Amino acid sequence: MTEPTGLRARKRARTRDAIADAAISLFLAHGFDQVSVNDVAATAEVSKPTLFRYFATKEDLVLHRFADHNGEAARVVRDRQPGVPPLTALHRHFRAGLDRHDPVTGLNDHPEVLAFHRLVFTTPSLAGRLTRYMLDDEEALADALGPGIEARLRAAQVLAVQRVLARTNWRKLADGRTASDVHPEAVSDADLAFAQLLSGTGGTTRDGS
Repeated sequence: MTEPTGLRARKRARTRDAIADAAISLFLAHGFDQVSVNDVAATAEVSKPTLFRYFATKEDLVLHRFADHNGEAARVVRDRQPGVPPLTALHRHFRAGLDRHDPVTGLNDHPEVLAFHRLVFTTPSLAGRLTRYMLDDEEALADALGPGIEARLRAAQVLAVQRVLARTNWRKLADGRTASDVHPEAVSDADLAFAQLLSGTGGTTRDGS
């Protein structure tokens, strides 16, 4: 008897989550470079080929957590309300992330989130892989903004600003401050950064951004 498609999908999701959770626990405890894929497979109680069916690389075992945000900036631009300029929509979205302490903004002081960010930012292979994710996001955002070099430059600027803001917030939390304490500064930094993005264009582009 064949399993229903929905049940198979749920089982796959549970297996994927179990593998990723085992991997991140090992990496946080021992360091990314000190843990092998075999170690992860053994802890997750799966075979190495099974692990690679879910995660193409060792780095993906960690960075899959960023997958939910892949193309997020492009979606914000595409889904914005009529009459709202792209930069305004992106600014509001980032501000909303700060208000809910979304880890992607760097403003989340849960110990596991702080440790996860430290792992990513201080492991060269993970930082390099993350750059690849960001380049994909840049391409998607440029496509959403429109054709031409102007859109590509704007996309690169926006994502660079968001990266700097997130890293700045994370460093403050890593130094021992709380997210609530840092929040007003994070909001002020975001407002300043997006204002400079807008003023740096000499006005508005043809798409209103």
